[in-house]
Amino acid sequence: MSTAPVIAAVDGSDDSLRALDWAVQAARQRDAPLRVVHVRQYAAWGQPDVLVAGEPDEGGDPVLDEVRERLRTGAAGLTAEYVALEGAPSALLPELGSDAQLLVLGSRGRGGFAGLVLGSNGMAAARDAGCPVVVVPRPGRQVAEEQLPAEPGPRVVVGLDVDSPDDATLAFAFAEADRRGARLQVIAAYPWPVHSWFAAGELVPPAVDQDEVAQETRTLAEGFLAPHLKDRPNLRADVLALPGDAAGLLVSASKDAALVVVGRHRRRLLAPARMMGSVTHAVLLHAAAPIAVVPPSPPQE
Repeated sequence: MSTAPVIAAVDGSDDSLRALDWAVQAARQRDAPLRVVHVRQYAAWGQPDVLVAGEPDEGGDPVLDEVRERLRTGAAGLTAEYVALEGAPSALLPELGSDAQLLVLGSRGRGGFAGLVLGSNGMAAARDAGCPVVVVPRPGRQVAEEQLPAEPGPRVVVGLDVDSPDDATLAFAFAEADRRGARLQVIAAYPWPVHSWFAAGELVPPAVDQDEVAQETRTLAEGFLAPHLKDRPNLRADVLALPGDAAGLLVSASKDAALVVVGRHRRRLLAPARMMGSVTHAVLLHAAAPIAVVPPSPPQE
């Protein structure tokens, strides 16, 4: 059975070329083929065309030609194919994830509004693709939140909601940290202060101690991590049980991280459409490191 590819979506922009470089490394780490896709939104010709590396492109696609030349020396030994598609990128890009290990794209490509931090194509892919989607931000993105303390060395960050953990997100984060020889930093946020309503308009201070809440959050998080650590006993995973907003904490932790991993919302009975989630949305807009958005685990029968 053939290995599913790592897909890099390109459009000739600097953002997409940075994503291409990231995808090349990801394909090498996975020993997987690389598939470079250019969606020609305003192409004048007809059917989609699949182009194997080294084959002449009779239709001519300057974007793919540029990528071929870029990879000729920068991706020696890597199996690559080049695909030109015609249509709306926001519709076609998510569909590419149906037979891929990973879909990688830049934070914003050609076109659109210059002030947007994340383009509509990236948002659509992260929300709808059937595989994990990695969005590579522009370099120099500033993190306004107070930076969390972090030891030197490679680090993969993952967000863990102890009230609704997703095993697929954790599995992806562990695998990425393992491939990179990196430490896994697990951010488990809890709300604080917690208020209870006693009478109309009256707030009552919490009846529990913050240290107890933090310890309970840490204990729950460590329990969810235990099965993954059993499979990777040499991997170090540090749990940070912290008060506050999960999105802000993840953005803060993204400074100098190799990757930030977040989950996508499960479909719910009253909201069957795919949803991004407010935390994931905020991390995509503000994190300083590449962000991986992982589809949820399929529901148990």
